[in-house]
Amino acid sequence: MQTHAKGVEAIATSARFGVDAKTIAALPDLKVISSFGVGLDTLDLEAAKQRGIPVGYTPDVLNDCVADTAFALLLDVSRRITEADRAVRQGAWKKGQFTAATRVTGKRLGILGLGRIGNAIAKRASGFDMEVRYHNRKPAQGSPYTYVASLKELAQWCDYLVIASAGGAETKGLVSAEILDAIGPKGYVINISRGTVIDEAALVDALTHQRIAGAGLDVFEREPHVPEALFALDNVVLLPHIASNTHETRADMAQRVEDNLAAFFAGKPLVSAAW
Repeated sequence: MQTHAKGVEAIATSARFGVDAKTIAALPDLKVISSFGVGLDTLDLEAAKQRGIPVGYTPDVLNDCVADTAFALLLDVSRRITEADRAVRQGAWKKGQFTAATRVTGKRLGILGLGRIGNAIAKRASGFDMEVRYHNRKPAQGSPYTYVASLKELAQWCDYLVIASAGGAETKGLVSAEILDAIGPKGYVINISRGTVIDEAALVDALTHQRIAGAGLDVFEREPHVPEALFALDNVVLLPHIASNTHETRADMAQRVEDNLAAFFAGKPLVSAAW
């Protein structure tokens, strides 16, 4: 960094690695940051703002794939798809009937974070005749879905709580033991957002003692480390943070990173700016 810092005008990074205040301070000629992903919790936006450095990211192009993954997890953990696959491979089918799963159609879906991705998830829920309600810091303007001011009330109401909110300090541990208990032994949690939004220790405890029915998780608090206690549980489906990981979407995201940089150096506004 010390050798090459001078003259660096742009950073292309990802939501996984981000850019911290120390890095920004070490690059005196830095003019623009373009990030691959929608997570902003690893980007020090305040430090960038203080320097007048615009920050680009890649929203919209990944909405559909992330929403698809949320519903894939919801269907998988409800209908016990992965669990049934294991049963067949292990020869359990020959020994007896696989026990019943949970119907999805007509159930209640609660969304924590009705933004771009949250709306894409809600759209998919309509195909399953699900009633949708959501919790944000404030009501989403023009939304056709019912706003619930209390996350606990939303958790008590829904059969599925899908987490689609941003990460960072404001949402850390937001889905606490109290919220998990409010979901109850017949409810499910799906997380395609950030692992930090859930109190992970409380989630492990709730799943282990079946205080909730199950969970579908694409993200974890300290990735790539996953609590080992989850590996032995059949009521949780685990993915390695792949919600946007399709050939098409990753190509679109990479193009957006390039487009943001090209726009800046052409003297135009970023195609999609975090600020």
